[in-house]
Amino acid sequence: MRGAGDQRRRGRGAQAATAAIEAREAAASAFYDMDQAQKFIDGRVTVFEDLDARAAEPVRREFAGLSQAADAASVAYISVVDAHDVSDQDRSPAEYDAARRAFVACTERLQKSTRDLNGFAERLGPKMARLESALDRLPPKLSAARDAVAAADAAVTAAREAGMDASDPAAELDRAKESLGVLSSRGLGGLGLDGALRRAEEIRDTAERAREAAAELPKQGEKVRNSLNSVKTRVDVVANRVGTVRQAMKTMLRKYSQACWQDLRGAPEAIEAGVGRARERLDEGAEHAARGEWKQAQQALTAARTELNAADRRAGQVTGRVERLDEVAADPGAPVEGVRFAVRDAQRLAMAQPGGAAPHHARVLDGLVERLEKAPASLTGTHPDYWAYLRELESIKTAAGDVVTRIRSERAGQG
Repeated sequence: MRGAGDQRRRGRGAQAATAAIEAREAAASAFYDMDQAQKFIDGRVTVFEDLDARAAEPVRREFAGLSQAADAASVAYISVVDAHDVSDQDRSPAEYDAARRAFVACTERLQKSTRDLNGFAERLGPKMARLESALDRLPPKLSAARDAVAAADAAVTAAREAGMDASDPAAELDRAKESLGVLSSRGLGGLGLDGALRRAEEIRDTAERAREAAAELPKQGEKVRNSLNSVKTRVDVVANRVGTVRQAMKTMLRKYSQACWQDLRGAPEAIEAGVGRARERLDEGAEHAARGEWKQAQQALTAARTELNAADRRAGQVTGRVERLDEVAADPGAPVEGVRFAVRDAQRLAMAQPGGAAPHHARVLDGLVERLEKAPASLTGTHPDYWAYLRELESIKTAAGDVVTRIRSERAGQG
């Protein structure tokens, strides 16, 4: 009888061992499936982050939670494997049964984690599909950027071989090359898909500017040469005005008081000095042009023009001053009429307002009328200060115009 009982116990033990081993294998298979899913999805999330870092933030957070649950399931599985050696034939049926139950629980936990991961992957799929579809736009843009860089490189080389200073377009080309190298070697390089697309367009645009600038150099050279000749002619014209200015100064010194011309003292010398500086800048510009340094030549031309403009303006101030002084000396009352018309125009506008002129406008206008009446009385002595007289009249006219502007502004505000 004992033999029959031992045989039955051995039979139950074998069955329990087999069930435990099958449960362990099922758990191992579930662990493998979950581990593969976790690794695959981690890679997809990484790609998603490369394509669109901002949109990937909530995706990465959700995956982090799922990945944490998967890691915990893995730890639990390994712990069960370590705790239950179902290959040990000395185990009792109860121990085998306990191992089976532990492996079954692990399997269920691992399978749930796998389902959660796969569900996450299904939700991520459409987003990834859209981004990967958009990713197809990047290679053509990179190709366009490379073509633009190559064209710019050829244009810069041609300009240099023609003896031109192509440092500016070359510097811009270098920036485009550097950006293209980074984008080509690092892929999206943390820029995201949109950022990479923009960077490719920026590279193309930068290279285009470099190419256009290099191609423009011959035209720029012709333009600079023509400008040099034009400004040289203008230098001679301004230099010839010095004689007229000296004569005008002599006329003012002889006919009018010092107050009328003292602010113009030294004008002929200042004009001559300005013309001299303009000639120096032109010589510098010609030297730069001879070396193909068109940017520096243009800068020298601009400086020469600035000197000439100042000298020409100074000459005009002198000749214009003597003309105005001669006119007012011949008829001191003539300029008053124009100013009186401006004041009356302001008065009519003020009175046309609802309720008549505003008090603050009336006070200003009354003051201007008083100043206008007093102005001729300042012309006293053998050599009156005509210039102060003219400036006073101009000040009154300007003030009347200011009143008109304020009235119209107030009217617009009310409307």
